Amino acid sequence: MSAPKRIRKNRYKNNRRKGKGKDRRLMPLFALCLQVMAGIGMTSIMSLFFIFGHDFLTQSDYFIAKDIQITGDCRLLPRQIIDQARIATEKNLLSFNLSLVRKRLLAHPWIADADVSRELPAGITIAIQEHEPLAVLDLGRKFLINVHGQVFKEWDSSDVNMGTDTLPVISGLAYSDLNCPGSPTFTSVMEVLQQGEPGDVFRDITIKKIHVDREIGLTLYASNRVKAIRLGYGDIPEKYGRLKKVISYTDKNKRFPDIDFIDLNYPNCIVVKSVNTKSPAGEQKEV
Repeated sequence: MSAPKRIRKNRYKNNRRKGKGKDRRLMPLFALCLQVMAGIGMTSIMSLFFIFGHDFLTQSDYFIAKDIQITGDCRLLPRQIIDQARIATEKNLLSFNLSLVRKRLLAHPWIADADVSRELPAGITIAIQEHEPLAVLDLGRKFLINVHGQVFKEWDSSDVNMGTDTLPVISGLAYSDLNCPGSPTFTSVMEVLQQGEPGDVFRDITIKKIHVDREIGLTLYASNRVKAIRLGYGDIPEKYGRLKKVISYTDKNKRFPDIDFIDLNYPNCIVVKSVNTKSPAGEQKEV
């Protein structure tokens, strides 16, 4: 009896099934590629739309800058501020880089802060805050300090137009006094300056110079009736109070037509030296 015939597998059919499996795996990949291409196309279209839209807006005559408003108590002239900002009328308002304009303004030594804004459709506003000068600091070269005790620029002759010719001049300090927080000498100078004008204490006196001596402290050189006021260090408000009494006394007493100096360094007395036009030695009194 012959052996049963062995049935062979149909390899052709198996290969066909495998091919169908590969096709199924390729379909999602193909769909993903289509989605990516569609996304890229839409992004390109939107980019072109924004580019053309930006060009249209920044070149439109509707947004031409016609009015530049400057606010703030300015020592600088409007034309100086506009030149520093490098902006001009007859230019599209939307083409201005406001951040860059502000940086240009802050680069000017007199400008402490600035704000720039658009006023659509045709205006731009510049708000300026300038440094408030308090004194001229003489370190061999002259510098301007503001009300916060910060050096904000080197003094030059053009600053006379800014009203700096009436500021007191500080001498006797060193660069190290400015770089040392809490320096007793610089702190004493600022305390004197921030007390207010000497005219708040006594009439018709203007402080022209403040000299710092490391040993004896501060001396104020004034104009008119009082030539010099020796303050020393510390207790400035209390010394100004004593000074007010002395000036009141000398105003009533005609024996003191002019005063060479007032020394407030002593806790229990005040030394006043009058200017005696008849005697070179002068006259010195304790009050």
